[in-house]
Amino acid sequence: QVQLVESGGGLVQAGGSLRLSCAASGRTFSAYAMGWFRQAPGKEREFVAAISRAEGSPYYADSVKGRFTIARDNAKNTVYLQMNSLKPEDTAVYYCAALRSILIHTRATAYEYWGQGTQVTVSS
Repeated sequence: QVQLVESGGGLVQAGGSLRLSCAASGRTFSAYAMGWFRQAPGKEREFVAAISRAEGSPYYADSVKGRFTIARDNAKNTVYLQMNSLKPEDTAVYYCAALRSILIHTRATAYEYWGQGTQVTVSS
């Protein structure tokens, strides 16, 4: 079992940056593909980015490509989401998720474990 705890959210002006972190418990973090999702009020949870368990093969939603970067440090059991050039439409609760798989997925239903979420608010 994996427990995930996100941190790093906050309030930032448009054009600014934030780095989210997701710390995972357990000794098998490197066996899990990791994803970031977000959910804005009144909207469905949507895929943001994912990274394979071998620290390669990142994949991004078109809406964040070129602005966000996902990375992981298996030695620290942590996955990161660097968010640059933030826009008001990026405002949402951001969740990290884990999937014990060699493959990454963009569907939220594929992921087994979820964090509690961290709020990101981008003001215009």
